[in-house]
Amino acid sequence: MTIATEVLLVDDNPGDTDLIADVLKRNDRHTRVHSVADGVEAMAFLRGEGKYANAVPPTLIVLDLNMPRKDGQAVLAEVKSDPALLHIPVVVFSTSKARNDIATSYRLGANSYVSKPGDLNGFVSAVTAIGDFWLGVANVSRREEQ
Repeated sequence: MTIATEVLLVDDNPGDTDLIADVLKRNDRHTRVHSVADGVEAMAFLRGEGKYANAVPPTLIVLDLNMPRKDGQAVLAEVKSDPALLHIPVVVFSTSKARNDIATSYRLGANSYVSKPGDLNGFVSAVTAIGDFWLGVANVSRREEQ
């Protein structure tokens, strides 16, 4: 039996969310993508609160910066300061190319920062590269291995 790789996608743009999920599932790694539309929902998911009480902890978080209620940098800071969550790699995937956003994200503990390309082919290539590296090449720690 193959264990599914769990990805938490945190992005408030439904079009981006659908496309990212579709691209990440296009492999033979048995990937399940869970998506939430803001940082408050992300933290509830990660902590197994409320409707997420039975959520399986993700192997990877793909995080947008610009979201309502709680932005991506606040989520990143919270994840990387929580001993129960800090082992989960966080890929910031944002339209922002601002040097300050990039520097702040790395300072807060982002494992990588990828700018969303403005064209479909570039977008698909970027998401494919994220999936290939973080779900295929990189050795990531799972919670049960902590």
